[in-house]
Amino acid sequence: MSNRDGAETVPGGKKRRPLRRPRPGSSSPRFAKPLTTGSVLGWTALSAIAPGAAHLRAGRRRTGLILLSVYAVLILAALAYGLTRNTEDLTVFASGEVQVTVVVVASALALAWFAVLVTSYVALGPNRLNQQGQVLTGILVGVLCVAVMSPFALTANYVLTFRDTIQQIFPSVSDPDVTDAPVKEGEDPWGGKDRMNFLLIGGDAAGNRTGVRTDSMNVASIDLKTGNTVLFSLPRNLQHVRFPPTSPLHKQFPNGYMAELPNGGLLNEVWQYANDNPQLMGGKNKGPRALMDAIGYTLNLKIDYYMLMNMYGFADLVDAIGGLKIRVEQDVKWGGHFGTAGTIKAGYRKLSGEQALWYGRSRVDSDDFSRMARQRCVIGAFAQQATPTKILANFTRIAGAARRLAQTNIPQHLVQPLVELAVKVKDARITSLQFVPPEFYSGRPDWAKIRLASRKAIADSNRPARQAQTANVSASPSITSTASPTRTRPATPTQTPTRNTQKSGAKSLDELCGL
Repeated sequence: MSNRDGAETVPGGKKRRPLRRPRPGSSSPRFAKPLTTGSVLGWTALSAIAPGAAHLRAGRRRTGLILLSVYAVLILAALAYGLTRNTEDLTVFASGEVQVTVVVVASALALAWFAVLVTSYVALGPNRLNQQGQVLTGILVGVLCVAVMSPFALTANYVLTFRDTIQQIFPSVSDPDVTDAPVKEGEDPWGGKDRMNFLLIGGDAAGNRTGVRTDSMNVASIDLKTGNTVLFSLPRNLQHVRFPPTSPLHKQFPNGYMAELPNGGLLNEVWQYANDNPQLMGGKNKGPRALMDAIGYTLNLKIDYYMLMNMYGFADLVDAIGGLKIRVEQDVKWGGHFGTAGTIKAGYRKLSGEQALWYGRSRVDSDDFSRMARQRCVIGAFAQQATPTKILANFTRIAGAARRLAQTNIPQHLVQPLVELAVKVKDARITSLQFVPPEFYSGRPDWAKIRLASRKAIADSNRPARQAQTANVSASPSITSTASPTRTRPATPTQTPTRNTQKSGAKSLDELCGL
């Protein structure tokens, strides 16, 4: 029985204390069990992936529902953005302004998640635990806060590293030797051009020699509308190249570079000659301009920009991704003139950075043209095996190596358009033309024939795939190689070459290198 004051009468006439009812507006849950050390940790951890859960458990329903609603809206917005964007849209993150925005947003989210965890922990009332429970939960929640903030901090660090790498590699001002009219913001970054021609150089700047020898020279001629690309490979020992009338070296070498030397005047000497003779070039460090002029005049193309990659820095890149897997057809000796440093054995090998470097450089028991083919294999293997997972896992090392190996005159404001163009090229048709024997002789170059072949290769690259095959121009999503754009009989696919014994014909890098 109960009397008026709510107390219950039990046998014997004694009264039991009345049951307390929660007051209206009380924040305590009506049927909640007392929290233990484990439950405090569990609900706090749950709040890391479902903000507001701990507040609901603590009876603060309004706060908990608000947090869950905001979190749900953010998740849906992120999903909508990801599902409605393609690869080309993601190139916007190459913009400096967007990079700053990403860093600010990542920092704000890190602080927000930290605040959510701390308030969730406090809302659960850890002060009601014993002293040991308070110390234990405090330490573990602190560790949890650091763990939750780490992905945002890592994102901001990656973006800042990427931004710093861009600022170190790409100049902030345009090359004074580039005569293109300045482009205003919002206009076509390429100035209304149909094609862009980039000179890609592999530099051999060893510590035991002075200057830079440009041992690998390729021109990527890219159609800006379709992304179709033609790669022109020029041998390092191409002799007596000519310079256009606008070049300072035209007057110095009217009949070709070092034409008076029957065995000299190699293409890979032009860069260093221009740097060594600033009085002729009208300024210091004009090697890139001299080489761009010579190669552009040889192909009858205007070379817009160049990119130099130090081969020794490339070894650091290979080590950063854990090495390269390449099929080696024959033993390749390396080091010195007789290969005394070591031998890369035939077969499927995983090469370290040093081995990959020498595999592409060695001329022991080989020749320049075979070395050119091996260099393409190394580049192709790197492009294929440098997966996004490896790049993200080793991003700091890769960025550091890139800063040491790269030099260019592409200005920073063209980085985002360049990334957009690279994405377009990835899915376009890429063809390759090598100026090597027996079709082209580097000692007695037929300049008219080289220009005609270059013009035809570009024209054929813009034809539909069926017409391009009829015209005997190789085309595939991967880089392909052909000795000339004239009709030839199909060659049997070979493995990685050590001598220039291949017949004319189109071969993909997969066939050529066993990638």
